Amino acid sequence: MKTERPRVNASLAAPDRSLGTQAQRPTPPADAPETAPIHQTISPEQAASAAPRPARKLSPAEFNTAMVHFYRGEVSRANTWRNRLDTTTNWAVLTTGATLSFAFSSPTNPHFVILINTVLVCFFLFMEARRYRYYEIWSSRVRVLETGYFTQVLAPELPADDAWVSHLVEDLRAPHFTISEWEAVGRRLRRNYLWIFVLLAACWNLKVYVHPVPAYDFNAFIDRATIGVVPGAVVFMVGVVINAGLLIFALATMRLQQATGEVLTERDFHPIQTVTDWTRAASDRRQRTATVRRAKKARERTRTPRVGSTTGEWKRPDSHRTQTPDDIHRTQYPQRKSLTEETLSQRSEVRD
Repeated sequence: MKTERPRVNASLAAPDRSLGTQAQRPTPPADAPETAPIHQTISPEQAASAAPRPARKLSPAEFNTAMVHFYRGEVSRANTWRNRLDTTTNWAVLTTGATLSFAFSSPTNPHFVILINTVLVCFFLFMEARRYRYYEIWSSRVRVLETGYFTQVLAPELPADDAWVSHLVEDLRAPHFTISEWEAVGRRLRRNYLWIFVLLAACWNLKVYVHPVPAYDFNAFIDRATIGVVPGAVVFMVGVVINAGLLIFALATMRLQQATGEVLTERDFHPIQTVTDWTRAASDRRQRTATVRRAKKARERTRTPRVGSTTGEWKRPDSHRTQTPDDIHRTQYPQRKSLTEETLSQRSEVRD
C-alpha cells in the first residue's frame, strides 16, 4: 500500500520566478564591524586570551617592593647622567688648562688659541645642557617618590596627598623634558661655565698685554689683538659683546624655575647672601644649635612625672618594671578587660 506524500505548495517551495530574481541575503552596512566566520573553531586558550582580563590589584607588600625597585632604578639613571655632566665639565677644565699653559709658555705663541678654546668651551656648554635635561627627567621622578611616597612612609601622621601618583603615571605614559633648553643652558652657565669664560677673557687680555713686552698704551694693545686680516679693534669688540651677552643671559635665566629635581626648594634657595653666612664658624654654630635643640626635645619626650611629686622633678620610665602587659593594654584601651579577666569570665559562663 502506497503512502501518499503531502503536497507542498509550489509558491512556497520555490522562489518566485515571475519576478525574474532570486531571494538574496541582505547586504550588511559598510560601517558594520567585522565578525568571525560562523564555522571558525576557537580554542579555549584563544578564547581566554581574547577575553578582557580584570585589573589585578597589588598587595601592600608587592606595591612596596615595586616602589623600592623603581626608586633604585631611577636613582641609578640619575646617577649615570650626573656622571656624564661631570665628564663634560672635566673636558672644559682640562682643555682650558692645556690652552693657557701653551699660550703663556712662550711669548711667540699666538693669543688666538685662547679664543679658539672659548668656542670649544661653548660647545661643551651646549652638550652639558642637553645632558642636564635628560638628568632632570630621572631626578624629578626621584624627587616625586621622595616627597610623595617615602615622606608618607616615614611620617604617617602627615596629611596624605595622592597627587604624586597621577603625576608619576602621566610622566611614565608620556615622558617629557621637565626643563627647557634655555633654562638648562642658563643653569650650567651659572654653575660652572661662567667662571671658565671669565678666566679665558682675563687670560686673553693678559696675554695680549704682556707678550712679547708689556704694551705701553691702549693703541698698542689693540694692534697686538689683530688676527690676520681682522683688525684688533674688531676682535676686541667681538670679545666684549660675547662675554657681555653671556653675563646677561646668565642673569636673565635665573627666574626660570621649571625643573623640580633641585635639592633645595625655591623658598630655601637664596643665591645672594652675605659672605659671613658661608663661613665655617657660622655653619658650625647653626649645627651646634640644632643638635642641642634636638637633644633637648628627645630628653623631654623620654621623661615622665614622678608619682606623688610636685617639685617638678622628672624620672625616666621603666615600663618593664612598673607595668605588666595587661596594664599596658588597659592604658591603650580603657574599656578593655585584661586577658586573665576575659578567660575567667568565659569559663564561668561555660560552667553556668
